Amino acid sequence: MLLLTLMCSMKTATRRAHPPQCPPEILQLCQMTRAAAVLLLCLLSYITPPVNGYPDGLVTVACDSMKPQHGHEPQTEIIHNITVDKTTFKPGDRIKVSLFGDRFSGFFIQARDADNLDAGAVGSFSLIDDQVSQLLTCNRVTNSAVSQTNKRRKTLVELYWIVPSNAPKRVQFLATVVEKYAIYWVKIPGPVIIQTDAPPVPPIPVTASPISMDLKPALTGRFNSSGCGSRRFCIRNPTDCDPKRDVQCFFLSFQRQGSSVQIEMSGPGKGYVAFALSHDQWMGDDDNYLCVMDGQTVDVNPAYSTGRSLPRLALPEVLQDIAWRVADGVIQCSFRRNIRIPGTVERYPLDSAYYIFLADGEAEDGAIRRHHRQPLITSKMYNVSGTPEDVGGSRSPLLIKFHGALMFVAWMTTVSIGVLVARFFKPVWLSSTLCGEKIWFQVHRILMVTTLLLTAIAFVLPFLYRRKWSNRAGYHPYLGCIVMALAILQPLLAIFRPPPQSPRRQMFNWTHWTGGTAARIIAVAAIFLGMELQALDLPDPWDTYTMVGFVLWHVCTDILLELHSYCLMRRESAKLEEDQVEILNPHYNEEEGHTFKKIVLTIYICGNFAFLITFLAAINQL
Repeated sequence: MLLLTLMCSMKTATRRAHPPQCPPEILQLCQMTRAAAVLLLCLLSYITPPVNGYPDGLVTVACDSMKPQHGHEPQTEIIHNITVDKTTFKPGDRIKVSLFGDRFSGFFIQARDADNLDAGAVGSFSLIDDQVSQLLTCNRVTNSAVSQTNKRRKTLVELYWIVPSNAPKRVQFLATVVEKYAIYWVKIPGPVIIQTDAPPVPPIPVTASPISMDLKPALTGRFNSSGCGSRRFCIRNPTDCDPKRDVQCFFLSFQRQGSSVQIEMSGPGKGYVAFALSHDQWMGDDDNYLCVMDGQTVDVNPAYSTGRSLPRLALPEVLQDIAWRVADGVIQCSFRRNIRIPGTVERYPLDSAYYIFLADGEAEDGAIRRHHRQPLITSKMYNVSGTPEDVGGSRSPLLIKFHGALMFVAWMTTVSIGVLVARFFKPVWLSSTLCGEKIWFQVHRILMVTTLLLTAIAFVLPFLYRRKWSNRAGYHPYLGCIVMALAILQPLLAIFRPPPQSPRRQMFNWTHWTGGTAARIIAVAAIFLGMELQALDLPDPWDTYTMVGFVLWHVCTDILLELHSYCLMRRESAKLEEDQVEILNPHYNEEEGHTFKKIVLTIYICGNFAFLITFLAAINQL
């Protein structure tokens, strides 16, 4: 209809500039269409209600019920209080209202008729600190409610309530308080204040429990590993570390006590440490337990994860004897949980066997963030309430560890040695043969074929583990695909290489050299990126420095042999015509330099194996 209206408007404008050319029926249809469009716009502007937007998800739909749309039941044991500085009022008074208690992130405060709490908000508020609170309009009453401006934790909120001229005889303040998404209180009753000429009312019993700013006892010292394997089930990373002496030790223990299990967990971190019980070695649909730093305190909560999403917090009532401590950069928490909790599907019974995850990461305002490295995962399923054991785990899946190890062997060792032999050692074994071929060529071919086989096996392993393309691996898998393609292309080109005297041989030499050099450079870049991925995550920055050291080792060896060959070539060039000296494959007598080259190759191979063993040992420790 709007399009037709626009067309008619254009026709009308044209008609004004030129004599009318349209039939009367078309003009009448255009006029009717424009009138209908104007009527429709008027109706839309009349029936569309005004929309008020508030930051941090604050909306006025909670004005009547005061209940956040979180999909959980509110708490019943009240641990927050509301106080006022006056018990009587008259129109125009300003009454100071204070909400305080255990740390909370969100709040919603209203004043209502004490004789009819469902009648809606009355009066208006003014702010004391606009960095903490903001004014809302409820039921067309301006500034009749107050809520938070951010998610930062707080223990006290203060504001003023301004008495309206039509205030009821008795007014009561109500508050909704949100500690976490799943933990909140609705319509916490505050004091009732009365007008100066109203009859007194009997006191209302206060149901709030005494306020305690620290309901969770603090631990007095670090955990220790005594009794691991004999009296309690323990998981440690690194293996055999003691959390009492080693601040880098990740520690988790379970000790059965009748029908419950005492659990201790600690580890270095700036945000949180957590463990999960799982039916498989994939994260998702697991029973989680989190110890999360929130300012100078630690929140200890059970949680449940669905799929690959972050865990959802559950009510902490399933945990008893909660205690925590933060010191020297180490987060510690302990609690007790019943072996079986009837009626909760998310809480796994502790007398069954599970894979156990131990994770750490960052947190902000008490909310956890995705961990930057792979969690520690046990190699098999364990019953934590059964026979005590002292086990470790791996932060890298076995298939990924094999992937990294094979790529290190292929692109640090076999390909590097094979390239040096083909490039600098042809004159050393010029007339020696092996199985009918020159020794240098056989050594080069064997090492290159080995590189191709190792790369192909390593290329398949991540797909076997992930069962799909990894979307969180950055550029590493793309570079890996390019390396795999170049590794396959090199031997295919070598099969169709022309004879040595063919005019196309020079083109083949350059193409073969360019493809091989590109594959090696891209492979090194892929290794640098792969070392930082969650699934491997070698110690940083040690891994980067060591890899840079290997690259410099190889480049220096290459330059040394290149300079040596250049000096010998200059010596021989005096005996040859200038046009007989080839750049890629010089034919000159290097017999006098064979010993030097063999010594350099031996030293290079020893250094190469030293770097390789260092990386393989680091992978084995993951």
